[in-house]
Amino acid sequence: MWRAKGKNNTIQLSFKYRIYPTKEVEEKFLKVMQIEAKVYNALLDAVNNARKEGRKITPEDTQDMLKGLKIDGKDLVYSKALQMVNNQLWYNINALHELKRKGKKVGKLRHKKIMKIINYNQSGFKVEGDKLILSKIGEMRVLFHRPLEGKVKGVIIKKSATGWYAVFQVEVEKKHLDKAGKVVGVDLGVDKLVTTSDGVVLENPKVFDKVERGMKILQRSLSRKKRGSRNYEKVREKLVKLHEHAKNLMSDFIHKVTSWLVEQYDEVYVEDLDVKEMVEDSESKTLRKHILHSNLSRFMSYLSYKAERAGRRVVKVNPAYTSKTCARCGYVKKDLSLADRVFACPNCGWSIDRDYNASLNILHTGSGLPLEPVDRRPLLYIPFSEGVYSKFPGRSRKSPSRGGDAPS
Repeated sequence: MWRAKGKNNTIQLSFKYRIYPTKEVEEKFLKVMQIEAKVYNALLDAVNNARKEGRKITPEDTQDMLKGLKIDGKDLVYSKALQMVNNQLWYNINALHELKRKGKKVGKLRHKKIMKIINYNQSGFKVEGDKLILSKIGEMRVLFHRPLEGKVKGVIIKKSATGWYAVFQVEVEKKHLDKAGKVVGVDLGVDKLVTTSDGVVLENPKVFDKVERGMKILQRSLSRKKRGSRNYEKVREKLVKLHEHAKNLMSDFIHKVTSWLVEQYDEVYVEDLDVKEMVEDSESKTLRKHILHSNLSRFMSYLSYKAERAGRRVVKVNPAYTSKTCARCGYVKKDLSLADRVFACPNCGWSIDRDYNASLNILHTGSGLPLEPVDRRPLLYIPFSEGVYSKFPGRSRKSPSRGGDAPS
């Protein structure tokens, strides 16, 4: 949802706000999502039947079918929203084909009982003050906790455990920052989320570890409840809210860290990590869990779009041997294991934190600058309790905690 596309001097961003629909509007939301699911299922059947009969079928063909579909209540759904259902179907079809092409075992697309979103693209919406007006649905209050910037191109309505939200897709001008005169290498990890070549270490909060015990208690309680009962739904809602709370905490922290990096450095060099491969290659269940919960892919996504808007550069570096190469003399220590947290070079005798050593190699590889002698120095460790309040080196109190451009 947070990916951004640049075009000339503009960039597309998504801003998420809490909305407060009336009971009548909420009923319309749910009704529309159910009707959209019926449309999705009908189009999926048409695609499957065409392929069984050996006929070619395209997104344009299913788009043309929308008008002729006889589904109760279809006239309650805005036409553009129905078109986006067709787009979603073909996105799912293409994603499945891509996985199959890569040799993955895939199943087949299944019918839906209800769609998760209502997508108004280009038209059918209007913002008036703190009110959002949607065609064929009505108006609702929006909690604009931050100004809505740029030109609104679309609105997506979605429901989570904590309530209803509107995601505004907007086109905004790029805001290039003044030159900082600094570049940095960044090593991403599980124990330490970020280690920079300037010697700054940011703790990985591992928020899911902190709520895991509570989740297990709720899951055991849920397993003893009758599915579909009121008590079952109460416990299920508590579990979902706890999971969403942990997810939001991690997302917020990543926003703050990436904003700080973009503010402080003209160029940021990071490893081009394949998170999926890292998970598959890990033999430890705990390590796999920590890799997934570290949200490294989301970190890269946030860092990239913020850098693009600010006129900074993010350069991805081949991660091969960044941890095993001595940043002082270039010797490759092939027997270095994950358990070795200190890099001790048998060639030159240099001993340093392995992640700091990796960040220096990432900087060298990405920038193309020659290896320079580096001395061991104490690393500046920033715990989550400080990072969550954006207490990073070089950040003034007046600096916005999210860089002024991050969707919340």
